[in-house]
Amino acid sequence: MGYAEPVTQGYDTCPPWAPLFGYAGAASCVILANWGSAWGTWKAGLGVCSMGVNYSKGVIKNIVPIVMAGVLGIYGLIVAVIITQSISTPSSDGSTSYSVFNGWSHLAAGLCCGLSCLAAGGTIGVIGDSGVRNFGLKATCGKRFWDGESEGMEGDAAQEAKSVEDANRLYVGLLIMLIFSEALALYGLIVALILSQNTYYCSAV
Repeated sequence: MGYAEPVTQGYDTCPPWAPLFGYAGAASCVILANWGSAWGTWKAGLGVCSMGVNYSKGVIKNIVPIVMAGVLGIYGLIVAVIITQSISTPSSDGSTSYSVFNGWSHLAAGLCCGLSCLAAGGTIGVIGDSGVRNFGLKATCGKRFWDGESEGMEGDAAQEAKSVEDANRLYVGLLIMLIFSEALALYGLIVALILSQNTYYCSAV
């Protein structure tokens, strides 16, 4: 009869294709996290460059959104490394101790961290772009660099100091919004680390 072939114990739990989900989780985590990091750096970088034309003194101070966007890629790298190190290599006969449970758990961890970093990157980029542009306008009282000093305003240090003070108040609000935007990715990282620890390996037969 055609059904005399023995069934290997644990084959359905740890099939040869189970690592596919684990590697998919690691790849999606890195890709989505780097996507969010690049998105945030792109948007915030445009704002910093535009602001630097009119208020070059604030370039270094307003580079914070770019740094925060760059950290998102590190989150994805951390989770991806943890996932890939948890994937066991198959034996000589093609069997593996890596279970389907591990595959789904690692896929969920990768998507959780990756999508959270993608959302955080977009938020940081939009807030950073708008925030640093308006910071520069506030610090310069809306003047462009080609306007020069207006008549009757020469040596008016008090007005300039007030404008910078008002811009610093805006900067505090910008930092708070950026911190909460970065927290979105941190939440995803924490949950991804918890998910990646839920493992089940088939014992050797």
